[in-house]
Amino acid sequence: MAIIAEAGFREVKCRSKSTMGNARSLDIAIRRLLCQQAQKLETRFKADVVSFVGPIHPALHQDFRTLIETTAKSKPNREKLMCFLNTTGGSPAAAEKMVEVMRQHYQEVEFVVPDSAMSAGTILVMSGDKIWMDYSSSLGPVDPQVEVRQPSGDTAYVPALGYLDKAVELIEKSRANTITPVEVAMMLQLDLGNLRAYEQAKDLSEDLLKDWLIRYKFRTWTHHRTNNAGSEVSLQDKQRRAEEIARDLCDNKKWHSHGRYLGIQTLKNVVKLEIEDYSADVNLRKLIREYHDTLIENMSRIGTFYALHSAKWSTI
Repeated sequence: MAIIAEAGFREVKCRSKSTMGNARSLDIAIRRLLCQQAQKLETRFKADVVSFVGPIHPALHQDFRTLIETTAKSKPNREKLMCFLNTTGGSPAAAEKMVEVMRQHYQEVEFVVPDSAMSAGTILVMSGDKIWMDYSSSLGPVDPQVEVRQPSGDTAYVPALGYLDKAVELIEKSRANTITPVEVAMMLQLDLGNLRAYEQAKDLSEDLLKDWLIRYKFRTWTHHRTNNAGSEVSLQDKQRRAEEIARDLCDNKKWHSHGRYLGIQTLKNVVKLEIEDYSADVNLRKLIREYHDTLIENMSRIGTFYALHSAKWSTI
């Protein structure tokens, strides 16, 4: 990925012009502004703050590791991280590595979704102790994207569950002797190796969801608040609830579209997922949007498809 190699990385110090080199005054002003905005949020949350905007892809692993290591090193006694996430999704395996990096340096990790965290992004936020959203934020159905080689020789990410569902549908038609010649031709075009990769991606996504929900999201869930209110929550209760959430989020027939946006009310009322709703906190919403919008606008200005940022380190 040539763009990544050419982007260059900068350690950020808000009060030091020397680290900015000979950058243009506008660049300096924007970097200082982003740094100040991140610091305000760190004060508000009493935590380190980082932003990840872009695809969840193995190519960004080293950048993300450097971001977390540099940020954690600046205040070694801080045990809480707020990760601002905006992504269309990507690789569940890459999301797993991101969680390992964050949890190596922080006891608590919470996610803020100012805009959307789709597919693998939804898997990733389930590793958080808390998920912060407002009325305009969205998660998405979990349909893992698998990198496969196309007939042209190029590689591309394809949605795994859609292919698996179609394969199952054609198999059932074949059993019932209702399959058409066109559908037979479609079956012959399916690559068994790719189908197996789709199954593995699906299994990995579900396993990560269940594991992270039980280990992190449900860590402080000790007593029931609705059914059997006041009674203790057992490990079996957590496992059962995690399986329900994973099943709902991975059911693309339920949501009809891989790209469907699941807002906070859907997540609360349909998926029954606990969300920290900051919609009514005007001051916090203002701080979050100013920081996030400045970052997105600067990405558009300089023409980059991803950005990693904290008050101490940034790719832009």
